[in-house]
Amino acid sequence: MATILSATEVQSNLSQLNNWALEDNVIKTVKIFDGFPNAISFVNKLVEPAESAGHHPDLEISYNKVTICLTTHDVGGLTQKDFEMAKQIEAIVL
Repeated sequence: MATILSATEVQSNLSQLNNWALEDNVIKTVKIFDGFPNAISFVNKLVEPAESAGHHPDLEISYNKVTICLTTHDVGGLTQKDFEMAKQIEAIVL
């Protein structure tokens, strides 16, 4: 089972990500695309890495905007898995 990160560990990991913010026990980012089809295409690209990692983001889609939230639900907080998934998501956006 994954271990919850300390506040210091969370901040250290968060400093390595661009445009992600800490909200309670969740890291969150918003990605804006040129339209709904591009937003959906991006979400579809998240499926394989999330399935492979067994770690699934919470997603909200609003036309061209995708809000992504990560937390490790089964331990009730942030773990290294969240930051690893955030890095994979950032690689997809680039």
